[in-house]
Amino acid sequence: MALHFDAQEYDARKERLLARMKDEKLDAMLLFAQESMYWLTGYDTFGFCFFQCMIVEASGDIALLTRSADLRQARHTSNVETIVVWEDRANANPARELKQLLSDRDLLGKRIGVEYDTQGLTAFNGRRVDEALNTFATLEDSSRLIPGLRAVKSAAEIEYTKKAAALADDAFDAAIPLIRAGTDESAILAAMQCAIFEGGGDYAGNEFIIGSGEDALLCRYKSGRRKLEANDQMTLEWAGAYRRYHAAMMRTVVTGKPTGRHLELYDAAKTALIACEEVMKPGHTFGDVFDAHAQAMADADLTRHRLNACGYSLGAHFAPCWMDRPMFYAGNPVPIEPNMTLFAHMIIADSETGTAMTLGQTYLTTDEAPQCLSRHNLDLIVG
Repeated sequence: MALHFDAQEYDARKERLLARMKDEKLDAMLLFAQESMYWLTGYDTFGFCFFQCMIVEASGDIALLTRSADLRQARHTSNVETIVVWEDRANANPARELKQLLSDRDLLGKRIGVEYDTQGLTAFNGRRVDEALNTFATLEDSSRLIPGLRAVKSAAEIEYTKKAAALADDAFDAAIPLIRAGTDESAILAAMQCAIFEGGGDYAGNEFIIGSGEDALLCRYKSGRRKLEANDQMTLEWAGAYRRYHAAMMRTVVTGKPTGRHLELYDAAKTALIACEEVMKPGHTFGDVFDAHAQAMADADLTRHRLNACGYSLGAHFAPCWMDRPMFYAGNPVPIEPNMTLFAHMIIADSETGTAMTLGQTYLTTDEAPQCLSRHNLDLIVG
């Protein structure tokens, strides 16, 4: 088996999950989130775009219902022993086969947690699961259970995250010399991806964000490339990924001479990020971190140019997005705990002047101040 952690690590994760299931009085859980399956058993696939479900019983028994294309994938990458294949055929309804599997495992009438809030369970398949199981068992939405466990990282997970952070730094090192007038965005993107792959990294959970000129104000990837001009701006958001663990970074780089507005926004972004660092520690909440960001932006008269979230947890994640929970937004009561890996991003998009500025990096929380995982400083880079 191609497992990335030892048996003791997986056993400890299962014990934590079973303890939470006991607290919630769950007889079983139906996992549809690929991140949950990977965290619990090592199962690594993009087959979650089709119907698959991992059953975890209060006894600790685990079974996987998947397609034939993922049978060998599950055997090779996970410690799951019971793997059942549902057959692709006309009018197939794997939810009915899931019901039969649950019946075979004596779960009729039991209380079962379901991971509804995940890319691994479409609305179409979620309706079929409900239709098949609503009269079979009591279903509870347990979408937040495993993400809460995954948010605090083990020592082994932290080592993978630090490797991912080093790869993110390598990608930026590869990009910086190319960010100058006349360079095509394609060359910059290729250099960044190459650095990560050459370093043994993985595909990230979503596309790298790269945009110059007007596109620098965007915070999503879009297709299409352009060449940098003599006085230009480029926004980059990317992540190193290693064993599926992510460490993200974000920067806006200026070519030529930065405008006065660029310098104003950079100072505000740096001030806000430092303010977030000061409360990113035990005794505070994720909402407190957002409030620090919001207050710093308000002090700089930039409230209308900021976003309504300023970061999120990172970990082992799959497409279409590397963002994990919990997130930094107003009122989020989740407490900051040691050994969380958190990405804080300051994004300022001044559409009135067409000026962009971003600043973001990944931190490891501790008992006191957070540790930045990047070797790069926060200086404004001018190419």
